[in-house]
Amino acid sequence: MSRALTFLVASPHLHGAVFGGAVILLLEHDLGGAMGLIVNAPAPQTVTELMPDAPGQDEPAWLGGPVDPSLGWCLYPEPLGLEGEMRLLPGLNVTSSLDVLRAVMAAGQRYMLVLGYAGWRAGQLAEEARAGAWVWVEQDTPELLWDVPAENRWAEALRRLGVSPDTIMPGGAQA
Repeated sequence: MSRALTFLVASPHLHGAVFGGAVILLLEHDLGGAMGLIVNAPAPQTVTELMPDAPGQDEPAWLGGPVDPSLGWCLYPEPLGLEGEMRLLPGLNVTSSLDVLRAVMAAGQRYMLVLGYAGWRAGQLAEEARAGAWVWVEQDTPELLWDVPAENRWAEALRRLGVSPDTIMPGGAQA
């Protein structure tokens, strides 16, 4: 049985150039910290502008977060059986391998080239969640990523929880 995807959805009260309105695909979250990729922030460059040896790749690259923007990640639906692939669930794989990215492009698959990532030290994400910065959205399929236009992902993720952005109060849950 495959696990669900976790998307971190920025609270409407979280402001800032990087994380305001962000939808982050959480790739790792354990006692050592967390990391994920913003999946709704297009970069100003196309893939071909970043990779001149890949002509015809006119889709935008994506800004995955402020950490190590020189590191590229590729999200794509179908595994190719190559070293460096990680299957997140059926219909969504991730790699940081340039060879796999090139193979995905050569195969004509849809993909997202994501630059950089969002990272949190041990306990930081839990602190931010308690403060009300993030709403957690679990999904069993990657359709939020592949079937929802990037500019609609934030509102659609909240809608899937049955939440309207104007009903989320500032601050976090207190026990």
